[in-house]
This record gives sequence, structure tokens and C-alpha cells, in this order.
Amino acid sequence: MIGRRAGDEAGILVGPTFNVGQAQHHMAFPGTITLKPSTMIASMVDWSESLARHGFERIYWLNGHGGNIATITAAFSEIYHGVTFAGAGAGTNRPPLRCHLRNWWELAGVMDLCRELFPVGEGSHATPSEISVTYFAYPEAVKSVAMSPRIAPTGPIRDAEDFRRRFPDGRMGSDPSQANIEAGRRIVEAAVKAVISEFQQFEAA
Repeated sequence: MIGRRAGDEAGILVGPTFNVGQAQHHMAFPGTITLKPSTMIASMVDWSESLARHGFERIYWLNGHGGNIATITAAFSEIYHGVTFAGAGAGTNRPPLRCHLRNWWELAGVMDLCRELFPVGEGSHATPSEISVTYFAYPEAVKSVAMSPRIAPTGPIRDAEDFRRRFPDGRMGSDPSQANIEAGRRIVEAAVKAVISEFQQFEAA
């Protein structure tokens, strides 16, 4: 939603999304689908090389899942490796491809707003801020669910079985019962504004 709105408002070309990413630590929850890091890296490299072949010079990757960060960063290394060696001695005048990663919650001003809206129980997974964004996008999905404890425990992320034992309902330090549509609207609007500003700077660099 954030990327699409930024594209509509600023005329930014928005590509397809990775609907499945790095979620091995959630595999103890039935129905979870995950990619191997190598699969996601290969897909990102293929997508990037395809776009570069058509003249794209900048790709801004807007990420929504913390589990993807390490793999996206590794994919950038693979992409730049290919750019370096494809250009060596090839005599091409094509500008090098540049990639940029931004996690939506790290956009300028967004986390400050999330902490203002949810000073207690924001946490790091199944957070009231990300649930609010989802509610704003899909108001028909709003629901009330009793959770115990109200604020979930925190801890490390390891393998799937360990994650399920530590976080039996998937929450990490969060109280998503605070989520609401109005908060989602404010977060999305702040994120869209920040994406547009950051993308324009990246595009011009």
C-alpha cells in the first residue's frame, strides 16, 4: 500500500512485489511459506538484471519484513558483483545499476509516530503499527481478539520450533489489540511522504 500510494502521488514506477520472503522462523505455524535465502537472492538478481537490460539505473527496494533484510543485503552484493564483472573490458557506456533498501518502519519520522501512537506494546513482530497499516488497507479485516499476556514476551529469533515455543501466538513484545484504522492512516501518510522524498534523493544521486 505504501509503495503504491507513493507511486500514484509522485509518478514513481512501482514494480511487482515479493509476496513470499524469508520466513523459516515461522515454519512451525502451519500454512507458512518461505524461500531459501539463495532462492530469494537469485530472484532479486534475475529481476535486477532484467530491468538493467532495459535501461533501468536505480531500483529502490521497499521492504516490509525484518526477516528479509540480511538476504536483500546479500542480493545487493550479488547484483553489484555481476555489474562489476559484466562491465570489465566490455566497453559498455551503460550506467551502473544502483540499489537501495529501506524498511518502511525506518522511514524518516515513521517510528517516531509509531512510538507516539503506541508508547507501550509496540514490540517488534505483530506490532500495533503494522496491524494498523493492514487495517487501513483492509478495513473489513478489523477484529478484536483477546490476547494473554497483553504484551508478548521478547527474545531472540532462531529456528522455527524455538520461535513457536518462545512466541506461541507469533507476537514479539507487542500488543496488537491497540491497532486501529486511524493510526494506520497516519502511519501510511507519513511513510508515503518519506518514501517520495527519499526516492527522489536516490534517483538524483
